[in-house]
Amino acid sequence: MTFTVAIVGRPNVGKSTLFNRLVGKRLALVDDQPGVTRDRREGDAYLFDCRFRIIDTAGLEEAFDGSLEARMRRQTERAVEDADLVIMVIDARVGVMPIDEHFAKYLRRGKTPIALMANKCEGRVGEQGLMEAYSLGLGEPIPFSAEHGLGSSDLYDVIKEHMTRAAESKASSEVFEKSKTDSGSTNSLDDEAQSEDQDNLDEDEYSEDELEVLEDDEAERGPLQLAIVGRPNVGKSTLINKLIDEDRLLTGPEAGITRDAISIEWEYRGKPLKLVDTAGLRRRSKIEDKVEKLSASDTIRALKYAQVVALVLDADGVLEKQDLTIARTVIDEGRALIIVVNKWDTCKDKDEVMQLVKDRLQTSLPQVKGIPVVTISALKGHKLNKMLDTVFDIYDVWNIRLPTAGLNRWLAELIERHPPPAPGGRRIKLKYITQARTRPPTFAISCSLPEDLPASYTRFLENNLRETFDMPGVPLRMHMKKGDNPYAGKKKKT
Repeated sequence: MTFTVAIVGRPNVGKSTLFNRLVGKRLALVDDQPGVTRDRREGDAYLFDCRFRIIDTAGLEEAFDGSLEARMRRQTERAVEDADLVIMVIDARVGVMPIDEHFAKYLRRGKTPIALMANKCEGRVGEQGLMEAYSLGLGEPIPFSAEHGLGSSDLYDVIKEHMTRAAESKASSEVFEKSKTDSGSTNSLDDEAQSEDQDNLDEDEYSEDELEVLEDDEAERGPLQLAIVGRPNVGKSTLINKLIDEDRLLTGPEAGITRDAISIEWEYRGKPLKLVDTAGLRRRSKIEDKVEKLSASDTIRALKYAQVVALVLDADGVLEKQDLTIARTVIDEGRALIIVVNKWDTCKDKDEVMQLVKDRLQTSLPQVKGIPVVTISALKGHKLNKMLDTVFDIYDVWNIRLPTAGLNRWLAELIERHPPPAPGGRRIKLKYITQARTRPPTFAISCSLPEDLPASYTRFLENNLRETFDMPGVPLRMHMKKGDNPYAGKKKKT
């Protein structure tokens, strides 16, 4: 099991900066404004030769009602329970605050080991705060600077020590369990022989070469990255919580709760998935807050790295202008797109809403025909399996590779029925087609006069190709390439 470290502390002490430094990427949003982090974010961290899982948490606040702050506190408490080590961070420049003392007392009551870090210790400004940290009763504080990486060796010593203890404890437990199993074992020789025969059958099911090919193919693809995007308060976080059957993400009636793009690894029917929850996207003209601008940029970045994007709509306001803007961004980035209409159980006129969705897709996104539309209720869990099946179906289409021979037969038959136009009396020849790449499907056509071929004929080729080879809902790329003249540069014989 992976060793897990949780970073906790009051708001604005540098937890997210420390998280970014340990994972080696700027994943968590960082700003001088307190309370930027709300959901807990996980990542793979490293410090010298130590590899561990790290959790960034929201700032600890003394709230115990149904408010957003109270829900953030409960998320932090879950992270503490799941961790093997908790790093409590204080701001050495400010010194120990009463709320630091309150939460140090709370952490001491738990079973998880605690390490105290005095952050922002660069220079002499933090010396007083470093001395005050001893009063929290959490042992010797680690002087650190998350911004500059000062104190990394001291942090390494602490993490390495706790990792060694955890490994020794785990080894002792395994030895104890094994001794209990051996003493109570009553397996007969026949059972062992039967088990051995089954192992042989499993090995003979595929040849060694076939197994190697299957493993390489799975390793090449990796987990499917599914980004959940949409306007604020359409139910994106609720959808992910329902899928994984856990209150992993903050939800509530307030709009704009999610700020960071949070990725969660999961499996659906044995298939690996990486679910990415994103902040709601509003029109740029309406965004004035700096943190919301950072959140929007983080959402766009998550969208670019996704493979399939689920655009979540509210059944009461489907495919508004901002929804269509998001959809166009997804298509322009070459991602596979599905439309998810949430809160379908509250929709009064379902036929009218569905017809409205289809009409707007046909009018506003004619370049990608057949975008799948799924209706769900994230709160009640209705039709979530259908949504995920649609995700994997369109992912397979997005990865499709067509044979060159079949493509050229299609091109020859199409040109015979509908030859390209001849602008200015010059005949345009389409000689050859091949699939250049997948994800999204991209094709290259050898053309005699690519600059003269009308865009309308290129769109006609794309639509016919999509229909013939059954590739609905994914963006296609088609490039016209001028063929080389075999006689170019040769001197004419006299």
